[in-house]
Amino acid sequence: MLSLLSTATALAVASTSAAAATGAVSGPIRWEDLGVSPIALDLGFFALKWYSLAYLAGIILGYWQLSKMISQPGAPIAQRHADDLFFYATLGIILGGRLGYAMFYAPELLTEPQNLIKLWEGGMSFHGGLLGVVLAIAWVSWRAGLNFVRVCDYISVCVPFGLLFGRLANFMNGELWGREAGSGVAWAMIFPGGGPVARHPSQLYEAALEGLVLAIVLLFMFWRTKARWRTGLLVGTFTFGYALARFTVEFYREPDSQLQDFAMRTGFSMGQWLTVPMMAVGLFFLIRGLISKPVSATGAAPA
Repeated sequence: MLSLLSTATALAVASTSAAAATGAVSGPIRWEDLGVSPIALDLGFFALKWYSLAYLAGIILGYWQLSKMISQPGAPIAQRHADDLFFYATLGIILGGRLGYAMFYAPELLTEPQNLIKLWEGGMSFHGGLLGVVLAIAWVSWRAGLNFVRVCDYISVCVPFGLLFGRLANFMNGELWGREAGSGVAWAMIFPGGGPVARHPSQLYEAALEGLVLAIVLLFMFWRTKARWRTGLLVGTFTFGYALARFTVEFYREPDSQLQDFAMRTGFSMGQWLTVPMMAVGLFFLIRGLISKPVSATGAAPA
């Protein structure tokens, strides 16, 4: 599963780099010339899409990473709690992501429940999925008597994997492309459905900032520093880091067609407005984690 995604991603990046190197001569890069496709595996009777594969890969890799982290001293949860979180968080991602998309980006779906359940047609909101995961963590923490914020610290380290794969899948689908790029952007691309203009490949910007960079920062903090002993520091770093990355990339990402008027009226896109409270919450927990006393190993969850 992961090898398929890695192979396709490497192909896309290599093709993009080569095309960018000759962009001055041959003109803008055309997405369809990169040899990518929304279909990861087509057996004729069954087609596996990159988007579905990205969700599976992000959840499985996140579960593997969480299991590694809780094997270290002082973990706030035991393996049985991780198993429960794996189940409930998956439901939270799917249900929250779809309902969040309907609420924030496509309200008409709320009056068309038959279309709301058509997950295969796309349309997922990160902010809705995040809320679903938070509710899942709260439920498991309450049932087991766990420290909610410390559990969030550990979960937050695993989230960037899903963001990385999800944004790469958006690129493979040729969707959620960026705004029109200037003549000096050698890697600008012409996407199907995006008209004849060359645009920013904002999906790759998001994959790099929200996924790769954030994953490196959080993994380094967990394994090479004492951040995991400071309640709220990891989840605060993730929340603030994601919000800052998303807010920045939204300047290069084309707003959803049904929300372009909203972006023009308010000056910011819906995605940017939704990151503002995230920045405040993230900064609160980040500062709280830095000034609070480290927890002791006796605060570990029961086995």
